[in-house]
Amino acid sequence: MSPVTLMVARRVADGRYHDFIAWLREGEHLATDFPGYLGSGVLAPPAGDDEFQIVFRFSDEQTMASWEHSASRQAWLQRGAGLFAQPQEKRAVGLDAWFGSAHRQPPRWKQSVAIWLAFFPVSLAFNLLLGPWLADLSLITRVLLSTLALTPLMTYLFIPLSTRLLEPWLQGHYPQRLGRRAAGIGKS
Repeated sequence: MSPVTLMVARRVADGRYHDFIAWLREGEHLATDFPGYLGSGVLAPPAGDDEFQIVFRFSDEQTMASWEHSASRQAWLQRGAGLFAQPQEKRAVGLDAWFGSAHRQPPRWKQSVAIWLAFFPVSLAFNLLLGPWLADLSLITRVLLSTLALTPLMTYLFIPLSTRLLEPWLQGHYPQRLGRRAAGIGKS
């Protein structure tokens, strides 16, 4: 079974920012007590926006469903009433979790480029820094240690960072200025 990611978007209700943040942290802490919990995180909105992205990851659909329908989660959601507006939820499985957003999924070749752009420099840095100490180990042991160290870093940090930085390219959205210049609009 593939891990499942639940991505939730919540807009902070006016004047409730600090209460909302405390409530989010409580929800993250609550999820850690459930079997199959793999991690969670909160992404702050860009400047001028108030929509937070909350990510919960579980080992499979069944463990996520147990958490979603638990009495403790229901009580937590009730305590959050009035702290947010316009809730949206999206579930993603496997690689789709990295590229999931309100937009359509980018083509697989673009997803591959984004993953490679994250993986290559991190893998290179790992080998440059730790290669001399691992050189005397067997190939299987070196690969085992490198994948044990790099997989969590890639999954939770570098691939999400790469996809966030490359989102305009992945989704085919380009700044308006470029579009106007290319069309000859705005020339003096």
